[in-house]
Amino acid sequence: MLKRNLILAALASCVALSALAQSEDTFKIGLITPMTGPFASTGKQMHSAVKLYVAQNGDKVAGRKIEVILRDDAGVPDNTKRIAQELVVNQKVNVLAGFGLTPLALVTGPLATQAKVPMVNMLAATSSVIDASPYMVRTSMTLPQVTLGIAEWAPKNNIQKVVTLVSDYGPGHDAERTFRDRFMLNGGKILESIRVPLRNPDFAPFLQRVRDQSPDAVFVFVPSGVGTQVMKQFNDRGLSKAGIKIIGTGEVTDDDLVNDMGDVALGVVTSYPYSAAHPSAKNKKFVSEFTKLNNMRPNAVAVFAYDGMHVIYEAVRKTNGKGDGDALLAAMKGQIFESPRGQIYIDANTRDIVQSIYIRKVERVGNNPGELFNIEFQEQKDVRDPPRAR
Repeated sequence: MLKRNLILAALASCVALSALAQSEDTFKIGLITPMTGPFASTGKQMHSAVKLYVAQNGDKVAGRKIEVILRDDAGVPDNTKRIAQELVVNQKVNVLAGFGLTPLALVTGPLATQAKVPMVNMLAATSSVIDASPYMVRTSMTLPQVTLGIAEWAPKNNIQKVVTLVSDYGPGHDAERTFRDRFMLNGGKILESIRVPLRNPDFAPFLQRVRDQSPDAVFVFVPSGVGTQVMKQFNDRGLSKAGIKIIGTGEVTDDDLVNDMGDVALGVVTSYPYSAAHPSAKNKKFVSEFTKLNNMRPNAVAVFAYDGMHVIYEAVRKTNGKGDGDALLAAMKGQIFESPRGQIYIDANTRDIVQSIYIRKVERVGNNPGELFNIEFQEQKDVRDPPRAR
């Protein structure tokens, strides 16, 4: 009996050691993103891009097996915080990633700092969100960074009077302020600044206020996935017939949605760091393989997540698979590489992204009748998040 117990104990010990070794060999990425709720399209784009990157680059880097643990926070900060805690404490993830809205990144920042776990922000675009944790790296954009382009373009192209219409949360406030300040500096006039509730928005009454002001254009910022509602109600309220143009940041004509918006989207001019029609060979391959794998066109969120995976893989490679949180973070800083959107750079000092911003116009591509795309016609290179009070 004693001999049998000793054998069982030895076996149990071997199993435990094997499980420990397996755990140590696995590099875990906790991907937190809204897969349900009003921002589910964001989560779908993000997760689809992560899957594509792993499919293209394999699930093993520097001797470490890559495991992506997907968690749905439904875009609710309380969910995000609880999920992040569980991933760090119970799952022992090496990196946290995702974050489809600014509030979701903000509640995770202190956890990442306390646990010294790198946090790859694949979307949250309020300028100041990078300050939520010294362990955060951003692979997406900031709203001031992408808004400057359209604020410069508009007054040079017969748009002198504008109403701003933005979602009422951090990125919207950033976009509103940046557009207003730069547009007015260049001689433009802001007739009214309107903020719309973030959740379950009804744009119709706000668009009626826009029409009543008779501006040359309405500048729009809404979260990714919401642009279709804006375009439909813009059309229903007769703003297009009244000669009012839509300008804005790229979310209003998201690449995955623009083709279903119809002719009302034609001619809409936006500034953004990506278009599915970006003419590089790398992007053409990305769009083709993403579409084939997921049966939908990628938008900017997909590229932000795809590049986020590149940053993680490269950090694992640079640290020979043995880096802890601080070493991984150091390996993420300063990375420069060719993305489907063009060359990007993670500034080593700010941990923020430096990239090209494109001015784009919605046009039909092809015949009978062709598909709608955001066609880039002007590029601003090496754009950083503008200076701000810290």
